Amino acid sequence: MKVKRHAVKVSYTLCLGGLSFFVFILLTVTGIFLMFFYRPTGANAWQDIQTLQTSVTFGLLVRNMHRWGAHIMVLSVFLHMARVFYHGAYKPPREFNWVIGIVLLTLTLLLSFTGYLLPWDQLALWAVAVGTNMMGYTPVLGSQVRFVLLGGVEIGNETLLRWYVLHVLLLPFVIVIFMAIHFWRVRKDGGISGPL
Repeated sequence: MKVKRHAVKVSYTLCLGGLSFFVFILLTVTGIFLMFFYRPTGANAWQDIQTLQTSVTFGLLVRNMHRWGAHIMVLSVFLHMARVFYHGAYKPPREFNWVIGIVLLTLTLLLSFTGYLLPWDQLALWAVAVGTNMMGYTPVLGSQVRFVLLGGVEIGNETLLRWYVLHVLLLPFVIVIFMAIHFWRVRKDGGISGPL
């Protein structure tokens, strides 16, 4: 089987999709490590993060790998989408995969946003307050969505537990499903049109 020359050409966009997948795996591994030392309650969350950073061997390193990995994943998924758009790889027969990519970008942003609250510090609380207040002003169902996300009218223990479940169970599971569909469609549509 011949490999297309442009598929192995080194370029500045080389493997952004592959990088996104690798970072997702890294985030999964570091996230599982962090779960052993974290209790999603208002009384324990902040102290657990402090203990993790100061008393757990490699705790600060793993937490920073997880935090910076999340930023890298958001950036790499966005740049991957920009490369696909720039090269016109969203055109037929790949338009369905383009939509899957947009869904994956949205899920990545949601995953990053839900993880933002988990340290339970002032920066996290105010960022989530601003974000959920913005959602509350969305027409039609905004205030109802805000109420469901917060588990009440303000940020509290219910909010932390809901966002923890979203962050560690629901969103990663949905992302894995959409990644599998994305990879299957890439293969079905004739492989990659250039570097990932």
